[in-house]
Amino acid sequence: MQHSLILRFSLSRTGSVLAVACLLLLSGACPARAQTSSTLINFDSQGRQVIRLDTAGAPVDAHDGNIGYFGGVYYLYGTSYRCGYTWGKAGSPFCGFKVYSSPDLVAWTDRGFLFDPHTAQWQSRCNGSTYGCYRPHVVYNRKSNLYVLWINVYDNRVGYRVFTSPNPAGPFVETAEPMLAFNTNASVAGLNNGDEDVFADQDGAAYIAYTNWRAGGSVVVEKLNAAFTSGSGQYASVTDKKTEAPALMHRNGLYYLLYSDPNCGYCAGTGTSYRTAPSPLGPWSQARSVSPDSCGGQPSFVSTLRLPANTVFLYGSDLWDHGAKNEAHANYYWAPLSFASDGAIHPIQCQARVSFPPAPAP
Repeated sequence: MQHSLILRFSLSRTGSVLAVACLLLLSGACPARAQTSSTLINFDSQGRQVIRLDTAGAPVDAHDGNIGYFGGVYYLYGTSYRCGYTWGKAGSPFCGFKVYSSPDLVAWTDRGFLFDPHTAQWQSRCNGSTYGCYRPHVVYNRKSNLYVLWINVYDNRVGYRVFTSPNPAGPFVETAEPMLAFNTNASVAGLNNGDEDVFADQDGAAYIAYTNWRAGGSVVVEKLNAAFTSGSGQYASVTDKKTEAPALMHRNGLYYLLYSDPNCGYCAGTGTSYRTAPSPLGPWSQARSVSPDSCGGQPSFVSTLRLPANTVFLYGSDLWDHGAKNEAHANYYWAPLSFASDGAIHPIQCQARVSFPPAPAP
């Protein structure tokens, strides 16, 4: 792997000033600006992974999360490993959940932790002596004007904890423990529910897609309450078994669920498949594969980015750093999805360089 600055870009002087000003605002709420073009570099000229660096020159340390686009600013949310967390290693500390902001998906600024992970409570919930805590996903609730954070935990029965904040970069404050249709009343805490995604639809409703481990890795889609902080009991079971890492999106009247096929913790080269439905609660189609190896990684998210000129569905996979003691230097594959005229997702091409944003579809 090579450490390098991996994105080249050009910004107008006006756009640069606005971008810097937005990054200085604690709220991160900035007016939308004209989208400039940049190049995302996933691999170097020899096909090797590169490490994304933040504006301070440190590797971006946010994994298995998502990218949000709020107020004209991109936010990358993810699990941190830099302090030494190692899955299954007793005594390794919980490093918390980080957020980075960027005006253009180019220059990422470390905005710190979503909440303080150093307390005795969070260390006991999430350190290496437990199964850990993962998968921070943030959505905006326009009715409450709050940003809602879900994380995957294994210290309670339902498998998740929920937080809210008036700002996309936090700090986030924990709310009541959520209730879901599956495993809320499991006999013991532990490996009940796993990887999740939270999706806010344009009609104001929201849904969670989550992995039901007690059903062998079946992905469930459940409608959330009005606050986006708990389930409603309305759900559809979508996949059968041995799947995880779900991601929900909506395009041209069709809902999509992408997921890792099969499931495999920290594995390189798991496939990405998807299903479609006219509603988040189904009926869902049969599976289609769009990548046999997720570009060398494992699918992490699909972010719906409603830009000034067009809407982009940004696919991300985690390129886990195999052989490392932890995943602080793990890389990413990011590229927009493309679609056929019937709505089918084109096979993912695993491009070394990607123009962002892509030109609007004709």
